[in-house]
Amino acid sequence: MTTRRNFLKTTALGAAAAPLATPAIAQNKITWRMQTYAGPALAAHVIDPAIKMFNKIAGDRMQIELFYADQLVPTGELFRAMQKGTIDAVQSDDDSMASPTEVTVFGGYFPFASRYSLDVPVLFNQYGLNEIWDEEYSKVGVKHISAGAWDPCHFATKDPINSLEDLKGKRVFTFPTAGRFLSQFGVVPVTLPWEDIEVAMQTGELDGVAWSGITEDYTVGWADVTNHFLTNNISGAWAGSFFANMDRWNELPEDLQALFRVCTDQSHYYRQWWYWGGEASLRVNGDKLKLTSIPDAEWQQVEDAAVKFWDEIAAESETKARVVEIFKKYNADMAKAGRPYRYG
Repeated sequence: MTTRRNFLKTTALGAAAAPLATPAIAQNKITWRMQTYAGPALAAHVIDPAIKMFNKIAGDRMQIELFYADQLVPTGELFRAMQKGTIDAVQSDDDSMASPTEVTVFGGYFPFASRYSLDVPVLFNQYGLNEIWDEEYSKVGVKHISAGAWDPCHFATKDPINSLEDLKGKRVFTFPTAGRFLSQFGVVPVTLPWEDIEVAMQTGELDGVAWSGITEDYTVGWADVTNHFLTNNISGAWAGSFFANMDRWNELPEDLQALFRVCTDQSHYYRQWWYWGGEASLRVNGDKLKLTSIPDAEWQQVEDAAVKFWDEIAAESETKARVVEIFKKYNADMAKAGRPYRYG
C-alpha cells in the first residue's frame, strides 16, 4: 500500500525549481535536505514559498530538498538528525524537536509570553533573545538562523468549552510545555504523530487540539473533525525558527548565507499577514466551528497561573531566568505603552 509518507518522499521540493545546469556546474552544486514540522497542507504556506524562492534564485549553485512532517525522521528526532548531519536544516520550534538546550521550553507556546504575532520578532531582535538562542545552539553544533511568529494557541474541540471546568479530563494534542502548563486545569496532554491527529479525533482518542489558531484548523482539516473553537488563547503566537547543522552552514559562501536569511525573512513576513488575516476572517466567515468563550474574570485564573509558571521555569537555570526576565520586562513595557500594544 502506498503510504502518505512514501508518497511525499517523491514530491520533495527542489528538483522542479532548479534550472538546467552543465555537468561541470551540477557536479559542484550544493544540495541540502531540510525537514519542516509542518504537513504538506500547512507547509504550502509556512515554508514552501520561501524554499521555492531560494531554489529559483540560487539555481545551479545550491538547491534545498524540502521534506514534510515526520517524512525523514519523527519531529521529536529533528534536532538530533540535524546535529548529526543526517538533515542539513530544520524548520521547527525548539520544544517540538526536543532540543537539548536551556531555551527549549520557550519554543512553541510558552504561556502568555506574547499577545500578538509582532511580539515574537521584537523579543528576538530588540530585547535580546537572538543572542541567547545563538549562544545556546552554538554550544551544541547547530546554527540558529532566524526566529519568527506563527499563529496563536487556541482550543478546537468536539464539545463546547464555556468554563475552566469544561477543560477537565479533555484529551488534547498540544506542545510539551503547553501541556505541562495546562495539566493543572485538568487537561490531559496527548502526544501523537502530526499526521495521526485527524484520525485520532474521529476515533475518540482525542477530544481536541491546542496546537494552533483557527487558520490551521481549517487548513489542515481539523475543523472537519471538531465542532467548537475557544476564543481564549494561552499564547498570542507560536515561536518557531530556522536552524542548520553548524558545519553545513559554515561551508556556505557568505552570499548564499545571506540569501537563505532573506528567504527566511520572507517566510516570516508571509506568515504575519496570512495568519493575522486568516484568524479574523475564519472567525467571521468560517462555517465549520462554533465560537465559544470563557468569561474574562474566570480566564484570569489561567493568566495568573502563567506568572507562577514563569517563576517555576526561571528557577531551573540561569539561562532560563534570563529569558523569563526579558519576557517580564517586555510585557511590562507593552503594558506601560498602552493601546494598541496592550488593552486593559
